[in-house]
Amino acid sequence: MWEDEIGKTSGHNGEKEITAQQIREKFKISYSAINHYTDLGLFAIVRKSGNKRVYDLNEVKSRFQIISRLANEGYPLHLIRKKIMEKVTDELL
Repeated sequence: MWEDEIGKTSGHNGEKEITAQQIREKFKISYSAINHYTDLGLFAIVRKSGNKRVYDLNEVKSRFQIISRLANEGYPLHLIRKKIMEKVTDELL
């Protein structure tokens, strides 16, 4: 049922959004992992709604897939962050 609510709220540019709670439920990761990924810049908060952090759904999906794949291959988070940031930089150029 909660999946029906994911992405209902549109961001400033029409992106679908997801809350930290929905990330925890959908991707089966803890709040501490979400906080850690946010602190490292792997997940970017697009806005805050009261006490809720709101993220871009497509960005979270994409980055979580990369994080999961590279972590399973044995990469530490600091190298995963570097790879993601390189990808973001390449996309901007």
